[in-house]
Amino acid sequence: MKTSEFYFDLPEELIAQEPLKDRSSSRLLVADKNTESISHRHFRDIKEYLKTGDCLVINDTRVLPARLHGERVGTGAHIEVLLLVRKSIDTWEVLVRPGKKARPGDKISFGDGRLTAEVLETIEGGNRIIKFYYEGVFENILDELGEMPLPPYITHKLEDKERYQTVYAKHDGSAAAPTAGLHFTPELLKEIEEMGVKIAHVTLHVGLGTFRPVKAEDILDHEMHSEYYVVEEDQAAIMNEARKNGGRIIAVGTTSTRTLESV
Repeated sequence: MKTSEFYFDLPEELIAQEPLKDRSSSRLLVADKNTESISHRHFRDIKEYLKTGDCLVINDTRVLPARLHGERVGTGAHIEVLLLVRKSIDTWEVLVRPGKKARPGDKISFGDGRLTAEVLETIEGGNRIIKFYYEGVFENILDELGEMPLPPYITHKLEDKERYQTVYAKHDGSAAAPTAGLHFTPELLKEIEEMGVKIAHVTLHVGLGTFRPVKAEDILDHEMHSEYYVVEEDQAAIMNEARKNGGRIIAVGTTSTRTLESV
């Protein structure tokens, strides 16, 4: 399957730059595989496509304000760091731009020295391993200095960091949001449960792969990156029980690239 088969025109004026006040009022495109028809709805209409006995699986990962802007100590050159994987308490695998300004031994300062880092090594793929130095609680400093790693097609600055979290976000670890889940509200989830639909949680931390474009001509040649996930035993039991009783397992936002699908 060629990547060219997925090309289409998307006018820039149709790319929303600001989130709607009511999450569930976002658009929902419905493609019926039986009739091959397409209809345009609102996300709150998702209830019409769920049935009693189904199991809705949602991803409770929480996005880190993982993009940091700093400067190379000694030259003042601007460096952007994107946190990817925590290797130990203060050591992270990161994506650095521009990479040529972050060689092993180089030091980077963020927030006028509130947070500093040393580049320890360059690893396969060009990512860096860096170690942070600070006083206080790292998560608090990151919340103060970091920015949400928005997709490249979003050009407006996000004023409210919580708007890039799902309403059920719980476990810190993602470099980007499981975007399909952003449209749920507590009220909508309650209505879905009242329909007799079970809701199960998984945790899948969205990682580097969501930022890497597919450059291979054949998509089968594209290298996929692994992502950390957890499925707790009690949540697996909810899914298994639904399937045992003939219900569907429907995953929404279980990765950054999927929307709504049955598994």
